[in-house]
Amino acid sequence: MPDMMTAAPMHDAHNHLQDPLLDDARDEFLANRASKNIGLLVVNGTSEADWSAVRALADADSGIIPAFGVHPWFVDTLSASWKSRLASFLDSGGCIGEIGLDRWRTVENFDRQREVFLWQWGEALRRGLAATVHCLRAWGPLMEIIREAPHHNPGFLLHAYGGPVEMVDAWVELGAYFSFSASFLADGRARKLEPFRVIPSDRLLVETDAPFMPPPASLLGLAPTLMPDGAAIHHPSAIVVAYEGLAKIRSVSVDGLRDRSDENFIRLFGTRPQ
Repeated sequence: MPDMMTAAPMHDAHNHLQDPLLDDARDEFLANRASKNIGLLVVNGTSEADWSAVRALADADSGIIPAFGVHPWFVDTLSASWKSRLASFLDSGGCIGEIGLDRWRTVENFDRQREVFLWQWGEALRRGLAATVHCLRAWGPLMEIIREAPHHNPGFLLHAYGGPVEMVDAWVELGAYFSFSASFLADGRARKLEPFRVIPSDRLLVETDAPFMPPPASLLGLAPTLMPDGAAIHHPSAIVVAYEGLAKIRSVSVDGLRDRSDENFIRLFGTRPQ
């Protein structure tokens, strides 16, 4: 079997390393990740408030691919100059994310979500940048938009894909990649696993979404840290758990999954944008 030095690295296709919840763990993780064979990290901004933090992390570490975008939960926080500010960050190097549509948390501002998403999607197409897309309970409207403007060059990521297994083929035709979250390994989430049994191997990626969406505590080997409201957070080194879980679901070796995911990651995100 390949040893640590020859096995393909484990890339994290989606996380929020800039989040203050990781302030106490971030430096240690970045200093030690190479020894754990953790490779490139796509660090996603979610609003104007955190784009500078994402940029700073990428400037300090060549293994970080910065992504700048407006998450649907934050479309009501935007300033009048958000488009020019976002364009400026994209000009400095990076990709687009986290953007999307969400009818789980709120439906009242869905028209505004669509408006903000459409502008960002247009930038992804115009600039030829990978885009990372969030979607909850809005798969039909999202597909409606993307069918009008597919993105194959280089494509887009449906992060922590939780849509119907029946939609996988259609998403692939539109240019989608899909990332697996170890949070899907929790009891009662078997439906979330079904798409990952059939997604084509050349469209698979792996993510942590750290500090959010932690794996089950039993797989982490320790209890997750809790936020004041009781929600669990986790460390991005848990990417190991996600790779192991997805390999088991697909009945492949972890090393084989690493090799395939490495190819897919580079195809979608490339090496670090300049």
